[in-house]
Amino acid sequence: MAISCVKLDRGLHVIHLFYRIDRAKWLGLAESERVAAREELERLCKTNNHPCAPRITTYANVGGKADLVFFILARELAEAGSLHQQAAGCFPPGVLQSIFTYFSVTELSEYTTSDEENQQMLMRDEKLELGSEAFNKRIDEIRTRMAQYEHYRLYPELPEWEVMAFYPMTKKREGADNWYSLSFDARKKLMGGHARVGRKYGGRISQLITGSTGLDDWEWGVTLMAHQVDAIKEIVYEMRFDDVTARYGDFGPFFVNLRLQPSDLWEYLRL
Repeated sequence: MAISCVKLDRGLHVIHLFYRIDRAKWLGLAESERVAAREELERLCKTNNHPCAPRITTYANVGGKADLVFFILARELAEAGSLHQQAAGCFPPGVLQSIFTYFSVTELSEYTTSDEENQQMLMRDEKLELGSEAFNKRIDEIRTRMAQYEHYRLYPELPEWEVMAFYPMTKKREGADNWYSLSFDARKKLMGGHARVGRKYGGRISQLITGSTGLDDWEWGVTLMAHQVDAIKEIVYEMRFDDVTARYGDFGPFFVNLRLQPSDLWEYLRL
């Protein structure tokens, strides 16, 4: 039976895979099998190294929760699953032990400022007259910037920075701290403050928020790219004081990972 082409209306499928290596099984392999595994993984990553998708990147987990990490982006659902199976299949059976997996999709925030709100802002804050040359120039600039932002959220081209951190999260639904009992306007106002904190870290943090409501055990996956771990520590800490996090955030496990090409992974993991 042919595999159906299943695509999103917009956006990409995203998979985070965390594995531990059974070193006893690995060391029990013939040298030729270990070399073949490395070469196959190198080939797979080289073939799927597009700026956006399909893309598979490799990391070494730091901290002991896992050893090897795969980060996958794909336009088709079957393609995402196939890359998952191909990555795991680079290793002989029993060598990789799954520690944590996460499936999500890229999405736009429902709290993004609308075109009408941007027009009102120009008239209110910049005192520009609707339809004037200055107004039209500014609104065109804003629309261009928003289009670029939306494209990045849906079709990210993430930087090859040294550190990738990942954690899943959910909004609370507990008594008075029920995010979903708030009005849309209240939620949008809170998220506006949350976003302002994030923008302070431009140049130090590249962030990808992916949605997983109904797809995995949490509601969002947060991927943070950075040059140094202190930037990750600082942004997460500062956001803890924001009501979106302090009252309504519930978090899963945190994984900090070092970006390494397959050939460098072998040396780093002592394989």
